[in-house]
Amino acid sequence: MKLLIMTACLVAAFSAGAMAAEIKVLSAGAVEPGIRRAAEAYQRATGNTISIQFNTAPALVKKLADGVVADILIAPPGVLDAQAKDSKIVADGRTVLGRVGAGIVVRAGAPLPDVSSVDTLKRALTAADTVVYNTASSGLYIEKMLERIGVADQIKAKTKRYPTGEAVMMHIIGGRGNEIGFGAITEIKQFEPKGAKLVGPLPADLQNYTTYGAAMLANAPTKDAAKAFIAYLATPEAKQIFAGAGVE
Repeated sequence: MKLLIMTACLVAAFSAGAMAAEIKVLSAGAVEPGIRRAAEAYQRATGNTISIQFNTAPALVKKLADGVVADILIAPPGVLDAQAKDSKIVADGRTVLGRVGAGIVVRAGAPLPDVSSVDTLKRALTAADTVVYNTASSGLYIEKMLERIGVADQIKAKTKRYPTGEAVMMHIIGGRGNEIGFGAITEIKQFEPKGAKLVGPLPADLQNYTTYGAAMLANAPTKDAAKAFIAYLATPEAKQIFAGAGVE
């Protein structure tokens, strides 16, 4: 009930008298579980349609460079800052959605390695048949982390990289032997019903959080509706939905 009341107030504030709109969102994949649930709640309350395209941050930037038309961009702060500098997004109303940590994934049913400390993670990686992670922003952190803990050269020959987190999950799910992957915790949980298994987060000394925010695009076709949805994403109700999906 509180959600419905808050949403009704936002709609009244930003799009009074307007007919139901389609709000197009370009979003980083790590927040997919949270933004989908928030969008579903918002759609039920308002009648507006939320259409979301998920991709890696670099792919989203390319879409914008290619002239794609959308209303809202959800991405890490660095991406939003760059787009603001290029006048691609509107600075007013920009909101932080939360942060997502990195985790370790294996195939469901496979033995769970001990990854509770830096030393046990190193042993698990050197013992693995294959180590898998992406080439997106989270993968760049993993690459540097492996160098930092001194195993990058040891595991280089058995490392596989994919453009997206989804491709990493599908490799792990369909793999064989002793394979270990890295990905956003939200993404790993999303693939658990399909055969992935979250072993745990990175050890505290190595953990990396990526923050995600939402901003309206300068060429947004439905500006009032986009403003209302972004405002809703900043409400306590929406924050609770995101927290329940693993976005802190």
